[in-house]
Amino acid sequence: MPISAAVPRPLAGGWRADLLAGLTVGIVALPLALGFGVSAGLPAEAGLVTAIVAGVLAAVFGGSNVQVSGPTGAMVVVLAPIVASHGAGAVVVVTLLAGVIVLAAGVLKLGRAVSFIPWPVIEGFTLGIAVIIFLQQVPQLTAATPTPGHSSQAVVAAMQSIVAADPGYLAWSLGAALVVAACMLLAPRVHAAIPGSLVGIVLVSVLALVIPNPLTRIGALPSGLPAPSIPALDPALLGSLLTPAVTVAALAAIESLLSGRVAASMADTGTFDPDRELVGQGVASIGSALFGGMPATGAIARTAVNVRSGGRSRIAAIFHSVVVLVAAGPVGTIPLAALAGVLMVTAVRMVHLGTVRAILRSTRADALAFVVTAVVTVSFDLIVAVVIGVVLAGVVALRSLSRSSSVHRESVDAPHVVPSPAADDDAPDGLRHDGAAEAAERIAILRLDGPLVFTAADRIFDEIRAISGVSVVVLRMSQLELVDATGARMLGDIVQALEARGVTVLIKGIQPRHEDLFRTVGVLGALRHHKHLFDDLPTAIGHARDHVRRERSGPTP
Repeated sequence: MPISAAVPRPLAGGWRADLLAGLTVGIVALPLALGFGVSAGLPAEAGLVTAIVAGVLAAVFGGSNVQVSGPTGAMVVVLAPIVASHGAGAVVVVTLLAGVIVLAAGVLKLGRAVSFIPWPVIEGFTLGIAVIIFLQQVPQLTAATPTPGHSSQAVVAAMQSIVAADPGYLAWSLGAALVVAACMLLAPRVHAAIPGSLVGIVLVSVLALVIPNPLTRIGALPSGLPAPSIPALDPALLGSLLTPAVTVAALAAIESLLSGRVAASMADTGTFDPDRELVGQGVASIGSALFGGMPATGAIARTAVNVRSGGRSRIAAIFHSVVVLVAAGPVGTIPLAALAGVLMVTAVRMVHLGTVRAILRSTRADALAFVVTAVVTVSFDLIVAVVIGVVLAGVVALRSLSRSSSVHRESVDAPHVVPSPAADDDAPDGLRHDGAAEAAERIAILRLDGPLVFTAADRIFDEIRAISGVSVVVLRMSQLELVDATGARMLGDIVQALEARGVTVLIKGIQPRHEDLFRTVGVLGALRHHKHLFDDLPTAIGHARDHVRRERSGPTP
């Protein structure tokens, strides 16, 4: 990537609009950055560092003019088990490794791979993440300090927290969360520009200062960014962290590419380069790791706020990081229950009931992919859920593709009965125009439609082999769409099987794009004679009629 490509270039709208959009996004991002850091089991400053450092690097080096990057809820879902198993220090190493993997994916130009993920799988994945984010906040509301021994699985941990809840603390924390939720729901009704999450957090923090309460606070935060340093890479630990790093990298790539693609469709914000986006996100996570942060991804919620606030260039995303840096000082007094309220409302807003209804009412296959992906996401693992969802959708797609493959037997009707002088030079002249009806009874014209791939090969093979009582089979190939090696090989086997039964096979209308494949796998070589390959149907039928007449009149020379 040329150096000049990394220089921010404002689009139409002017830098003032970008600064205003960056200010708005920064105000929205601050409580989210704090909440995601705490929810992952890390210090709150880890989320702030990620929003600041990764936000700038992804904006400069990424493939979108308006993408806003930082810590996200989906990443929290992956990081929480890592913190529980290996400690908070392992997150920095995982972040560094994941950044290198994502950067390599961008260099290898794998950015288009996200287009292979079906829409129902994406929505099921999103629903599962939303459920997990919501459930992860339950322990923050039930006790002042987390109860040791809780499961790292969100559903189980939420149930354990509820069973061991401190009723006195729960009343205060629920009150704080409800105040924040009310502000987030009501603020947009007053004015769309009012950041409800920030208003709610400020209100709860002020009330917590003037009213005695047991609520746990974030605590003191550093006044600025820490000095960058390379994390210690313990060879014994690297092996156990490689799999989590691959999971984090895959999630970062998927989420960033999906967010960037959605942003590109929201407004005229310039082109979106998925490969460069992966490079930018990889650099962002590497930079975040050097400052002790967590993995970064493109955040669709913050990106959408940026676009709707008028952001049209990378300046807006860069300025959002500056706002987070400046505003991070006085946040130590914020109760954790207030951040839990922000994340719970955020999780609910991730789920669009209209979209869920549309998928569930679409097709049974898509509905199944949606539900399975959501359930597996909540129950097991995010990447496993995406893989299972994609595989399930792929199986369904292949099944539908297979069903669209068909063989139709056509009648030898009058419009096609035009004997061709070029049909067979050695055919007796007296047999060329006699006994047309009798000859037609011994000819089968089979039209192959749709794709001919491995999922349909056996069925098509059995249907054609079942043809009986004929002397000549004409295979019409002009309607064939996709053909893979298995389908082509099956055609060769059909020709050989029919010829072995004494049935002459003629092939009509091979498309130029299929000709090399048919020649390579032996379809054309299986024909009895090179003259049994035709470009038009009348000529093929004329040849077939002549063949039947010769057969009835005596042995073919």
